[in-house]
Amino acid sequence: MTPPPDSGPPPATTVSPAELRRLFFKVFPAVALAMFGAALDQTIVAAALPAIARSLGDVERISWIIVLYLVANTVAAPVYGRLGDAFGRQRMLLVALAVYATGATLCALAGSLSTLAAARVVQGFGGGGLISLSVALIAEVVPARERGRFQAYIAAVFTTASALGPVLGGVLAEYFGWRSIFLLQLPLSALAAWLAVTRLGDAARGSSRGFSFDWWGLVLFAVFVGPALLALDQARRLSPGPLAVAAVLAVVAGLALWLLLRQERRAPHPLLPLGLLGNPTVWRANLMSSCVAGAFVGTIAFLPIYFVAVRGLSPAESGLALLPLAACAGFGAIFSGTMLSRTGLLMRWPGIGLSISATLLLVVTLGLGHLPLVLMAGLLGVVSMGFGMSFPMVQVTVQVAAGPKLLGSATASVQFTRSLGAATGTALLGAVLFGALTLQGPEATRLFVALVNQGPAGLAGLDAAAEAVFRGQMTTAFRASFATAAALVLFGAWMSTRVPLRRV
Repeated sequence: MTPPPDSGPPPATTVSPAELRRLFFKVFPAVALAMFGAALDQTIVAAALPAIARSLGDVERISWIIVLYLVANTVAAPVYGRLGDAFGRQRMLLVALAVYATGATLCALAGSLSTLAAARVVQGFGGGGLISLSVALIAEVVPARERGRFQAYIAAVFTTASALGPVLGGVLAEYFGWRSIFLLQLPLSALAAWLAVTRLGDAARGSSRGFSFDWWGLVLFAVFVGPALLALDQARRLSPGPLAVAAVLAVVAGLALWLLLRQERRAPHPLLPLGLLGNPTVWRANLMSSCVAGAFVGTIAFLPIYFVAVRGLSPAESGLALLPLAACAGFGAIFSGTMLSRTGLLMRWPGIGLSISATLLLVVTLGLGHLPLVLMAGLLGVVSMGFGMSFPMVQVTVQVAAGPKLLGSATASVQFTRSLGAATGTALLGAVLFGALTLQGPEATRLFVALVNQGPAGLAGLDAAAEAVFRGQMTTAFRASFATAAALVLFGAWMSTRVPLRRV
Protein backbone atom coordinates (compact mmCIF):
# COMPACT_ATOMS: atom_id res chain seq x y z
CA MET A 1 0.00 0.00 0.00
CA THR A 2 1.34 3.41 -0.93
CA PRO A 3 1.21 5.66 2.12
CA PRO A 4 -0.87 8.83 1.82
CA PRO A 5 0.74 12.22 2.18
CA ASP A 6 1.69 13.65 5.57
CA SER A 7 -1.23 14.09 7.93
CA GLY A 8 -0.61 17.73 8.68
CA PRO A 9 -2.39 20.42 6.67
CA PRO A 10 -0.73 21.78 3.54
CA PRO A 11 0.60 25.00 5.10
CA ALA A 12 2.64 23.05 7.63
CA THR A 13 4.51 21.27 4.84
CA THR A 14 5.45 24.37 2.88
CA VAL A 15 6.55 26.86 5.55
CA SER A 16 10.17 27.47 6.46
CA PRO A 17 11.73 25.77 9.51
CA ALA A 18 11.56 29.06 11.42
CA GLU A 19 7.85 29.50 10.65
CA LEU A 20 7.17 25.85 11.48
CA ARG A 21 8.84 26.37 14.84
CA ARG A 22 6.76 29.49 15.46
CA LEU A 23 3.51 27.66 14.65
CA PHE A 24 4.46 24.77 16.91
CA PHE A 25 5.20 26.99 19.90
CA LYS A 26 1.99 28.94 19.32
CA VAL A 27 -0.07 25.76 19.74
CA PHE A 28 2.15 23.76 22.09
CA PRO A 29 1.75 25.78 25.34
CA ALA A 30 -2.02 25.62 24.94
CA VAL A 31 -2.11 21.83 24.70
CA ALA A 32 0.92 20.96 26.84
CA LEU A 33 -0.85 21.61 30.13
CA ALA A 34 -3.84 19.51 29.12
CA MET A 35 -1.46 16.69 28.16
CA PHE A 36 0.42 17.19 31.43
CA GLY A 37 -2.72 16.83 33.56
CA ALA A 38 -3.85 13.69 31.76
CA ALA A 39 -0.40 12.07 31.99
CA LEU A 40 -0.01 13.06 35.65
CA ASP A 41 -3.33 11.45 36.52
CA GLN A 42 -2.19 8.02 35.31
CA THR A 43 0.67 7.79 37.84
CA ILE A 44 -0.26 10.12 40.69
CA VAL A 45 -3.35 8.04 41.54
CA ALA A 46 -1.44 4.74 41.34
CA ALA A 47 0.99 5.90 44.04
CA ALA A 48 -1.95 6.69 46.34
CA LEU A 49 -3.81 3.38 45.89
CA PRO A 50 -2.58 1.84 49.18
CA ALA A 51 -3.71 4.97 51.08
CA ILE A 52 -7.10 4.90 49.32
CA ALA A 53 -7.46 1.20 50.17
CA ARG A 54 -6.78 1.87 53.86
CA SER A 55 -9.23 4.78 53.88
CA LEU A 56 -12.12 3.25 51.94
CA GLY A 57 -11.44 -0.51 52.20
CA ASP A 58 -12.26 -3.16 49.57
CA VAL A 59 -8.66 -3.61 48.43
CA GLU A 60 -9.63 -6.43 46.06
CA ARG A 61 -11.37 -3.85 43.87
CA ILE A 62 -8.90 -1.01 44.36
CA SER A 63 -7.45 -1.43 40.85
CA TRP A 64 -10.85 -0.35 39.47
CA ILE A 65 -10.01 3.21 40.52
CA ILE A 66 -7.60 3.08 37.59
CA VAL A 67 -9.51 0.61 35.39
CA LEU A 68 -12.81 2.55 35.38
CA TYR A 69 -10.96 5.76 34.57
CA LEU A 70 -9.40 3.99 31.60
CA VAL A 71 -12.74 2.46 30.53
CA ALA A 72 -14.28 5.95 30.40
CA ASN A 73 -11.12 7.17 28.64
CA THR A 74 -11.56 4.44 26.06
CA VAL A 75 -15.21 5.23 25.39
CA ALA A 76 -14.60 8.99 25.28
CA ALA A 77 -11.59 9.09 22.93
CA PRO A 78 -13.47 8.32 19.67
CA VAL A 79 -16.28 10.65 20.76
CA TYR A 80 -13.91 13.60 21.06
CA GLY A 81 -12.14 12.54 17.87
CA ARG A 82 -15.35 12.66 15.82
CA LEU A 83 -16.70 15.81 17.50
CA GLY A 84 -13.31 17.51 17.17
CA ASP A 85 -13.33 16.92 13.41
CA ALA A 86 -16.87 18.33 13.21
CA PHE A 87 -16.94 21.20 15.72
CA GLY A 88 -13.30 22.12 16.18
CA ARG A 89 -10.65 20.77 18.50
CA GLN A 90 -10.27 23.94 20.55
CA ARG A 91 -13.97 23.90 21.49
CA MET A 92 -13.94 20.21 22.36
CA LEU A 93 -10.73 20.62 24.39
CA LEU A 94 -12.57 23.13 26.60
CA VAL A 95 -15.47 20.70 27.02
CA ALA A 96 -13.08 17.90 27.96
CA LEU A 97 -11.34 20.11 30.53
CA ALA A 98 -14.68 21.05 32.12
CA VAL A 99 -15.79 17.42 32.42
CA TYR A 100 -12.37 16.39 33.73
CA ALA A 101 -12.39 19.08 36.43
CA THR A 102 -15.93 18.12 37.47
CA GLY A 103 -14.86 14.50 37.85
CA ALA A 104 -11.80 15.48 39.90
CA THR A 105 -14.02 17.49 42.26
CA LEU A 106 -16.37 14.52 42.72
CA CYS A 107 -13.38 12.25 43.40
CA ALA A 108 -12.14 14.56 46.15
CA LEU A 109 -15.57 14.49 47.79
CA ALA A 110 -16.12 10.70 47.53
CA GLY A 111 -17.00 8.91 50.76
CA SER A 112 -16.81 5.30 49.56
CA LEU A 113 -14.95 3.25 47.01
CA SER A 114 -18.11 2.90 44.89
CA THR A 115 -18.62 6.67 44.85
CA LEU A 116 -14.97 7.24 44.02
CA ALA A 117 -15.18 4.71 41.18
CA ALA A 118 -18.24 6.48 39.74
CA ALA A 119 -16.48 9.84 39.98
CA ARG A 120 -13.47 8.37 38.20
CA VAL A 121 -15.76 7.47 35.30
CA VAL A 122 -16.74 11.14 34.98
CA GLN A 123 -13.12 12.24 35.23
CA GLY A 124 -12.07 9.60 32.70
CA PHE A 125 -14.70 10.76 30.21
CA GLY A 126 -13.13 14.21 30.34
CA GLY A 127 -9.57 12.88 30.30
CA GLY A 128 -10.33 10.80 27.20
CA GLY A 129 -10.28 13.91 25.06
CA LEU A 130 -7.27 15.67 26.52
CA ILE A 131 -4.43 13.67 24.99
CA SER A 132 -6.11 12.75 21.69
CA LEU A 133 -7.25 16.33 21.01
CA SER A 134 -3.87 17.73 22.03
CA VAL A 135 -1.92 15.37 19.77
CA ALA A 136 -4.30 16.09 16.87
CA LEU A 137 -3.81 19.84 17.33
CA ILE A 138 -0.04 19.40 17.08
CA ALA A 139 -0.44 17.13 14.03
CA GLU A 140 -2.34 19.93 12.28
CA VAL A 141 0.74 22.14 12.52
CA VAL A 142 3.69 19.74 12.13
CA PRO A 143 4.00 17.28 9.21
CA ALA A 144 4.64 13.62 9.98
CA ARG A 145 8.38 13.27 9.48
CA GLU A 146 9.15 16.64 11.08
CA ARG A 147 7.31 15.66 14.28
CA GLY A 148 10.45 13.84 15.33
CA ARG A 149 12.23 17.19 15.65
CA PHE A 150 9.68 18.37 18.19
CA GLN A 151 9.28 15.06 19.98
CA ALA A 152 11.64 16.18 22.74
CA TYR A 153 9.16 18.89 23.77
CA ILE A 154 6.17 16.56 23.61
CA ALA A 155 8.00 13.76 25.43
CA ALA A 156 9.23 16.23 28.07
CA VAL A 157 5.61 16.86 29.09
CA PHE A 158 4.94 13.16 29.62
CA THR A 159 8.33 12.58 31.24
CA THR A 160 7.86 15.42 33.72
CA ALA A 161 4.28 14.42 34.53
CA SER A 162 5.11 10.73 34.85
CA ALA A 163 8.16 11.49 36.99
CA LEU A 164 6.26 13.84 39.28
CA GLY A 165 3.22 11.55 39.55
CA PRO A 166 4.52 8.76 41.83
CA VAL A 167 6.54 11.08 44.07
CA LEU A 168 3.84 13.74 44.28
CA GLY A 169 1.10 11.14 44.78
CA GLY A 170 3.01 9.43 47.57
CA VAL A 171 3.90 12.68 49.34
CA LEU A 172 0.39 14.16 49.04
CA ALA A 173 -1.24 10.91 50.22
CA GLU A 174 1.11 10.61 53.19
CA TYR A 175 1.06 14.23 54.41
CA PHE A 176 -2.15 15.82 53.04
CA GLY A 177 -4.44 12.84 52.43
CA TRP A 178 -5.28 11.10 49.17
CA ARG A 179 -8.08 13.59 48.34
CA SER A 180 -5.47 16.28 47.71
CA ILE A 181 -4.26 14.47 44.56
CA PHE A 182 -7.62 15.19 42.92
CA LEU A 183 -7.86 18.77 44.18
CA LEU A 184 -4.51 19.44 42.50
CA GLN A 185 -6.14 18.85 39.09
CA LEU A 186 -8.54 21.80 39.46
CA PRO A 187 -6.06 24.71 39.09
CA LEU A 188 -4.24 22.77 36.35
CA SER A 189 -7.48 22.39 34.39
CA ALA A 190 -8.39 26.07 34.83
CA LEU A 191 -4.98 27.22 33.58
CA ALA A 192 -5.14 24.82 30.62
CA ALA A 193 -8.57 26.20 29.66
CA TRP A 194 -7.28 29.80 29.79
CA LEU A 195 -4.34 28.89 27.56
CA ALA A 196 -6.65 27.12 25.09
CA VAL A 197 -8.84 30.21 24.80
CA THR A 198 -5.96 32.67 24.43
CA ARG A 199 -3.52 30.64 22.31
CA LEU A 200 -5.55 28.44 19.96
CA GLY A 201 -8.05 30.97 18.59
CA ASP A 202 -9.62 29.60 15.40
CA ALA A 203 -6.73 27.27 14.61
CA ALA A 204 -8.89 24.18 14.78
CA ARG A 205 -12.33 25.35 13.77
CA GLY A 206 -13.75 22.17 12.12
CA SER A 207 -16.86 21.83 9.98
CA SER A 208 -20.16 20.43 11.32
CA ARG A 209 -22.19 20.79 8.11
CA GLY A 210 -24.24 17.64 7.56
CA PHE A 211 -22.75 15.96 10.64
CA SER A 212 -24.86 13.61 12.79
CA PHE A 213 -23.44 11.95 15.89
CA ASP A 214 -23.50 8.15 16.15
CA TRP A 215 -25.30 7.80 19.49
CA TRP A 216 -26.11 4.11 19.02
CA GLY A 217 -22.47 3.46 18.28
CA LEU A 218 -21.50 5.18 21.54
CA VAL A 219 -24.01 3.13 23.57
CA LEU A 220 -22.97 -0.18 22.02
CA PHE A 221 -19.29 0.63 22.42
CA ALA A 222 -19.81 1.34 26.14
CA VAL A 223 -21.87 -1.85 26.55
CA PHE A 224 -19.04 -3.80 24.92
CA VAL A 225 -16.15 -2.28 26.90
CA GLY A 226 -17.73 -2.27 30.38
CA PRO A 227 -18.93 -5.91 30.59
CA ALA A 228 -15.74 -7.20 28.94
CA LEU A 229 -13.60 -5.69 31.71
CA LEU A 230 -16.05 -6.62 34.46
CA ALA A 231 -15.87 -10.22 33.21
CA LEU A 232 -12.12 -10.16 33.91
CA ASP A 233 -12.79 -8.93 37.44
CA GLN A 234 -15.21 -11.79 38.11
CA ALA A 235 -13.05 -14.45 36.46
CA ARG A 236 -10.13 -13.82 38.81
CA ARG A 237 -12.08 -15.28 41.77
CA LEU A 238 -11.81 -18.82 40.35
CA SER A 239 -15.06 -20.02 41.98
CA PRO A 240 -18.29 -21.24 40.30
CA GLY A 241 -20.52 -18.22 41.09
CA PRO A 242 -18.20 -15.45 39.85
CA LEU A 243 -17.12 -17.58 36.86
CA ALA A 244 -20.79 -17.92 35.84
CA VAL A 245 -21.21 -14.14 36.13
CA ALA A 246 -18.05 -13.68 34.04
CA ALA A 247 -19.46 -15.97 31.34
CA VAL A 248 -22.73 -13.98 31.19
CA LEU A 249 -20.82 -10.68 30.99
CA ALA A 250 -18.62 -12.08 28.23
CA VAL A 251 -21.71 -13.05 26.24
CA VAL A 252 -23.16 -9.55 26.71
CA ALA A 253 -19.87 -8.01 25.54
CA GLY A 254 -19.71 -10.31 22.53
CA LEU A 255 -23.29 -9.50 21.52
CA ALA A 256 -22.63 -5.77 21.93
CA LEU A 257 -19.53 -6.06 19.76
CA TRP A 258 -21.50 -7.82 17.01
CA LEU A 259 -24.23 -5.15 17.11
CA LEU A 260 -21.58 -2.41 17.20
CA LEU A 261 -19.94 -3.69 14.03
CA ARG A 262 -23.34 -3.78 12.28
CA GLN A 263 -24.12 -0.25 13.45
CA GLU A 264 -20.78 1.17 12.35
CA ARG A 265 -21.13 -0.31 8.84
CA ARG A 266 -24.38 1.55 8.21
CA ALA A 267 -23.97 4.77 10.23
CA PRO A 268 -23.44 7.87 8.02
CA HIS A 269 -20.86 9.25 10.47
CA PRO A 270 -19.66 6.22 12.44
CA LEU A 271 -18.09 6.62 15.85
CA LEU A 272 -15.50 4.00 14.86
CA PRO A 273 -14.68 4.27 11.13
CA LEU A 274 -14.29 0.58 10.28
CA GLY A 275 -12.53 1.34 7.01
CA LEU A 276 -9.83 3.15 8.98
CA LEU A 277 -9.65 0.58 11.78
CA GLY A 278 -9.51 -2.25 9.24
CA ASN A 279 -6.40 -0.78 7.59
CA PRO A 280 -3.60 -3.31 8.37
CA THR A 281 -1.18 -0.54 9.32
CA VAL A 282 -3.70 1.05 11.67
CA TRP A 283 -5.01 -2.02 13.48
CA ARG A 284 -1.63 -3.68 13.85
CA ALA A 285 0.05 -0.53 15.17
CA ASN A 286 -2.86 0.03 17.56
CA LEU A 287 -2.78 -3.58 18.76
CA MET A 288 0.92 -3.22 19.51
CA SER A 289 0.21 0.01 21.38
CA SER A 290 -2.58 -1.55 23.44
CA CYS A 291 -0.29 -4.39 24.58
CA VAL A 292 2.38 -1.92 25.70
CA ALA A 293 -0.17 0.26 27.48
CA GLY A 294 -1.60 -2.77 29.28
CA ALA A 295 1.80 -3.81 30.58
CA PHE A 296 2.88 -0.25 31.41
CA VAL A 297 -0.22 0.99 33.27
CA GLY A 298 -0.93 -2.39 34.85
CA THR A 299 2.58 -2.61 36.26
CA ILE A 300 2.42 0.97 37.56
CA ALA A 301 -0.93 0.18 39.20
CA PHE A 302 0.32 -2.83 41.20
CA LEU A 303 3.95 -1.97 41.92
CA PRO A 304 3.03 0.49 44.73
CA ILE A 305 1.07 -2.29 46.45
CA TYR A 306 4.08 -4.61 46.04
CA PHE A 307 6.46 -2.01 47.47
CA VAL A 308 4.18 -1.29 50.45
CA ALA A 309 2.91 -4.82 51.18
CA VAL A 310 5.98 -6.93 50.38
CA ARG A 311 8.91 -4.50 50.75
CA GLY A 312 7.39 -2.50 53.63
CA LEU A 313 7.94 0.96 52.10
CA SER A 314 5.96 4.07 53.01
CA PRO A 315 3.77 5.73 50.32
CA ALA A 316 6.41 8.41 49.71
CA GLU A 317 9.21 5.81 49.47
CA SER A 318 7.02 3.74 47.16
CA GLY A 319 6.60 6.76 44.89
CA LEU A 320 10.38 7.20 44.69
CA ALA A 321 10.87 3.50 43.91
CA LEU A 322 8.29 3.79 41.11
CA LEU A 323 9.97 6.88 39.66
CA PRO A 324 12.27 5.19 37.07
CA LEU A 325 9.41 3.15 35.55
CA ALA A 326 7.14 6.18 35.36
CA ALA A 327 9.74 8.70 34.19
CA CYS A 328 12.03 6.99 31.69
CA ALA A 329 9.44 6.36 28.98
CA GLY A 330 9.90 9.96 27.86
CA PHE A 331 13.58 9.41 27.14
CA GLY A 332 12.72 6.46 24.92
CA ALA A 333 10.19 8.62 23.10
CA ILE A 334 12.79 11.36 22.59
CA PHE A 335 15.24 8.85 21.13
CA SER A 336 12.78 7.26 18.71
CA GLY A 337 11.39 10.67 17.69
CA THR A 338 14.89 11.90 16.92
CA MET A 339 15.69 8.76 14.93
CA LEU A 340 12.44 9.16 12.98
CA SER A 341 13.40 12.66 11.83
CA ARG A 342 16.87 11.41 10.80
CA THR A 343 15.95 8.16 9.07
CA GLY A 344 12.20 8.23 8.37
CA LEU A 345 11.99 4.69 9.79
CA LEU A 346 8.95 3.97 11.96
CA MET A 347 8.64 0.45 13.37
CA ARG A 348 12.33 -0.43 13.72
CA TRP A 349 12.63 1.47 17.01
CA PRO A 350 9.59 -0.04 18.80
CA GLY A 351 10.79 -3.51 17.77
CA ILE A 352 14.19 -2.94 19.37
CA GLY A 353 12.86 -1.19 22.47
CA LEU A 354 10.06 -3.64 23.23
CA SER A 355 12.33 -6.67 22.79
CA ILE A 356 14.69 -5.22 25.41
CA SER A 357 11.76 -4.37 27.70
CA ALA A 358 10.28 -7.88 27.51
CA THR A 359 13.65 -9.45 28.30
CA LEU A 360 14.27 -7.22 31.31
CA LEU A 361 10.74 -7.70 32.60
CA LEU A 362 11.42 -11.43 32.65
CA VAL A 363 14.66 -10.78 34.57
CA VAL A 364 12.71 -8.71 37.13
CA THR A 365 10.02 -11.41 37.32
CA LEU A 366 12.50 -14.21 38.00
CA GLY A 367 14.47 -12.15 40.53
CA LEU A 368 11.47 -10.52 42.22
CA GLY A 369 12.16 -11.93 45.66
CA HIS A 370 15.93 -11.41 45.52
CA LEU A 371 16.73 -8.25 43.52
CA PRO A 372 17.96 -5.27 45.57
CA LEU A 373 15.44 -2.44 45.39
CA VAL A 374 17.85 -0.05 43.65
CA LEU A 375 18.71 -2.61 40.95
CA MET A 376 15.05 -3.46 40.43
CA ALA A 377 14.16 0.21 40.01
CA GLY A 378 17.03 0.67 37.53
CA LEU A 379 15.94 -2.31 35.43
CA LEU A 380 12.37 -0.99 35.38
CA GLY A 381 13.72 2.35 34.18
CA VAL A 382 15.29 0.66 31.13
CA VAL A 383 12.05 -1.28 30.60
CA SER A 384 10.20 2.04 30.57
CA MET A 385 12.58 3.49 27.96
CA GLY A 386 11.75 0.57 25.69
CA PHE A 387 8.05 1.24 26.19
CA GLY A 388 8.55 4.91 25.34
CA MET A 389 10.22 4.11 22.03
CA SER A 390 6.86 2.87 20.76
CA PHE A 391 4.69 5.82 21.80
CA PRO A 392 5.44 8.46 19.11
CA MET A 393 5.94 5.87 16.38
CA VAL A 394 2.41 4.49 16.74
CA GLN A 395 0.89 7.97 16.65
CA VAL A 396 2.77 9.03 13.51
CA THR A 397 2.21 5.67 11.77
CA VAL A 398 -1.55 5.75 12.25
CA GLN A 399 -1.87 9.43 11.30
CA VAL A 400 0.07 8.91 8.07
CA ALA A 401 -1.91 5.79 7.16
CA ALA A 402 -5.23 7.59 7.75
CA GLY A 403 -4.47 10.82 5.88
CA PRO A 404 -5.61 14.37 6.72
CA LYS A 405 -9.39 13.86 6.35
CA LEU A 406 -9.49 11.32 9.19
CA LEU A 407 -6.79 12.92 11.32
CA GLY A 408 -9.01 13.33 14.39
CA SER A 409 -10.44 9.82 14.18
CA ALA A 410 -6.99 8.33 13.58
CA THR A 411 -5.51 10.12 16.58
CA ALA A 412 -8.51 9.09 18.69
CA SER A 413 -8.11 5.47 17.56
CA VAL A 414 -4.63 5.42 19.10
CA GLN A 415 -5.94 6.92 22.32
CA PHE A 416 -8.94 4.63 22.72
CA THR A 417 -7.06 1.44 21.82
CA ARG A 418 -4.27 2.50 24.18
CA SER A 419 -6.82 3.20 26.93
CA LEU A 420 -8.64 -0.06 26.22
CA GLY A 421 -5.33 -1.91 26.36
CA ALA A 422 -4.38 -0.16 29.61
CA ALA A 423 -7.73 -0.98 31.21
CA THR A 424 -7.65 -4.58 29.99
CA GLY A 425 -4.02 -5.03 31.02
CA THR A 426 -4.63 -3.60 34.49
CA ALA A 427 -7.68 -5.82 34.97
CA LEU A 428 -5.76 -8.83 33.62
CA LEU A 429 -2.73 -8.28 35.88
CA GLY A 430 -5.10 -7.84 38.83
CA ALA A 431 -6.94 -11.03 37.91
CA VAL A 432 -3.66 -12.95 37.70
CA LEU A 433 -2.42 -11.48 41.00
CA PHE A 434 -5.51 -12.33 43.03
CA GLY A 435 -6.02 -15.59 41.15
CA ALA A 436 -2.49 -16.69 42.08
CA LEU A 437 -3.18 -15.79 45.71
CA THR A 438 -6.47 -17.71 45.63
CA LEU A 439 -4.76 -20.81 44.24
CA GLN A 440 -2.43 -20.76 47.25
CA GLY A 441 -5.41 -20.83 49.62
CA PRO A 442 -8.06 -18.39 50.90
CA GLU A 443 -5.85 -17.52 53.89
CA ALA A 444 -3.27 -15.95 51.58
CA THR A 445 -5.89 -13.65 50.04
CA ARG A 446 -7.29 -12.75 53.47
CA LEU A 447 -3.87 -11.86 54.83
CA PHE A 448 -2.98 -9.85 51.74
CA VAL A 449 -6.18 -7.77 52.05
CA ALA A 450 -5.50 -7.27 55.78
CA LEU A 451 -1.91 -6.22 55.12
CA VAL A 452 -2.85 -3.60 52.52
CA ASN A 453 -5.77 -2.29 54.59
CA GLN A 454 -4.07 -2.26 58.01
CA GLY A 455 -0.35 -2.19 57.28
CA PRO A 456 1.98 -4.39 59.40
CA ALA A 457 -0.76 -4.71 62.04
CA GLY A 458 -2.62 -7.00 59.64
CA LEU A 459 0.03 -9.69 60.24
CA ALA A 460 0.18 -9.25 64.01
CA GLY A 461 -1.12 -12.77 64.74
CA LEU A 462 1.51 -14.59 62.67
CA ASP A 463 4.75 -16.06 63.96
CA ALA A 464 8.01 -15.53 62.03
CA ALA A 465 7.73 -18.80 60.08
CA ALA A 466 4.12 -18.19 59.01
CA GLU A 467 4.92 -14.62 57.97
CA ALA A 468 7.85 -15.84 55.86
CA VAL A 469 5.56 -18.35 54.13
CA PHE A 470 2.98 -15.65 53.44
CA ARG A 471 5.55 -13.23 52.00
CA GLY A 472 6.72 -16.03 49.73
CA GLN A 473 3.13 -16.52 48.58
CA MET A 474 2.83 -12.80 47.83
CA THR A 475 6.07 -12.85 45.87
CA THR A 476 4.77 -15.80 43.81
CA ALA A 477 1.53 -13.96 43.06
CA PHE A 478 3.32 -10.76 42.00
CA ARG A 479 5.75 -12.83 39.93
CA ALA A 480 2.81 -14.32 37.99
CA SER A 481 1.36 -10.84 37.44
CA PHE A 482 4.64 -9.37 36.15
CA ALA A 483 5.22 -12.41 33.93
CA THR A 484 1.88 -11.64 32.31
CA ALA A 485 3.09 -8.09 31.66
CA ALA A 486 6.26 -9.48 30.04
CA ALA A 487 4.15 -11.69 27.76
CA LEU A 488 2.09 -8.67 26.65
CA VAL A 489 5.24 -6.73 25.79
CA LEU A 490 6.74 -9.68 23.91
CA PHE A 491 3.59 -9.93 21.80
CA GLY A 492 3.77 -6.18 21.16
CA ALA A 493 7.39 -6.53 19.97
CA TRP A 494 6.30 -9.22 17.52
CA MET A 495 3.38 -7.09 16.28
CA SER A 496 5.81 -4.25 15.49
CA THR A 497 7.32 -6.46 12.79
CA ARG A 498 3.87 -7.00 11.18
CA VAL A 499 3.03 -3.31 10.49
CA PRO A 500 3.15 -2.71 6.70
CA LEU A 501 4.04 1.01 6.80
CA ARG A 502 7.74 1.16 7.74
CA ARG A 503 8.95 4.59 6.53
CA VAL A 504 7.69 8.16 6.06
